[in-house]
Formats: sequence, structure tokens, C-alpha cells
Amino acid sequence: VQNGADAVYLGLKTSNNARMGAENFTIEELREAVRYAHIRGVRVHLALNTILCQNEIETSYQTAREAVDCGVDALILQDIGLAGKILKNRQDFPCEIHASTQMSVYNVNGLHLLKSMGFDRCITARELSIEEIRTLCASSVMDVEVFCHGALCMSISGQCLLSSFIGGRSGNRGTCAQPCRKKYALCRD
Repeated sequence: VQNGADAVYLGLKTSNNARMGAENFTIEELREAVRYAHIRGVRVHLALNTILCQNEIETSYQTAREAVDCGVDALILQDIGLAGKILKNRQDFPCEIHASTQMSVYNVNGLHLLKSMGFDRCITARELSIEEIRTLCASSVMDVEVFCHGALCMSISGQCLLSSFIGGRSGNRGTCAQPCRKKYALCRD
């Protein structure tokens, strides 16, 4: 915020977000962060961007409602079950709804599907070429955001299994062990 950002995204300690290892915010801290950001003309986007288990949908839904009560400007979602519940009750969520890069949207058909569901923005899959990004933006279906920094993920956005297989920590659940940063060697036999 102090360095000129027009928007920030963050996660909560109690919610599933792709950065569960970060310090993250309590709901009280979120309320203060939103106030701080809004006074300075900065938007706040809350990341609820991991795959959920069935028994987590209701808790995540209630967390999203609390966040909206705090004044967040957007919810960044991956889990299609949570998204469906939020979008079904859109009147309770007077903020933008963004599809996370973890949703792995690669093409214009994906944008049309998200738009038909009620999403306002798509954060594209990280694996797209400049030409593919240009095509999505030119389609004018919805706002398109490009996630162009972060982990050195060699897998496909939202579909990484390497971390959970190697270290028992799932990137799809916000606890990636970062195996993509390790050195590997190809060996025969």
C-alpha cells in the first residue's frame, strides 16, 4: 500500500488460501487492513483459493461472508463448490468474484463459462504464452488478470501433486513444499 499498489491480495489464518504458510490475517486484522487500504484508495482482494473438502464448504462460505462484512472488494476463489454457493447467493456478496489462477483457465470457452456462472474476473493459468493471453484479453468476455510471478511451479496451475507425493504437503491446499526449487538430475538405471 505504501509503495503505490492499487490493490492487494491477502489470506486469513482461518481460511484455505494458497499461502497458508504465510503470517496471514485474523478477521479483526482484516477489518483494520481494509480500513487502512480504503483510506488510501487501495482495493483489498481476499484469497480463498484452494481446493476444499466437503466439510469445509460451509465454514469457508461463512468466512467469505465475514470478509465481505469487513469490506473486501473481491473474493479470489478456486473451489467450484464454494464458488457455486457464493454465486447462488450473490445478493449477500456485494463484491467482485474472481476466478483464481488455480482454476486453470486457458481459453475463451473457460472465460464464457465463468461469466455465465457470475464471475467478474479471471486470473489466467500461469502457463499461458503471451499470444494466448492476448487472445483472452481481446475476447472482452470479462476482466482478465495475469499472474506473472511467484513460485517456480513446473506443474499445471491448480493441479500440482508433486509436493504432496514428495513431502506430504499439497500446493492445492496452500502448503506447498516447493519441490520445484530443488535440484534434480536425470539418471539412467
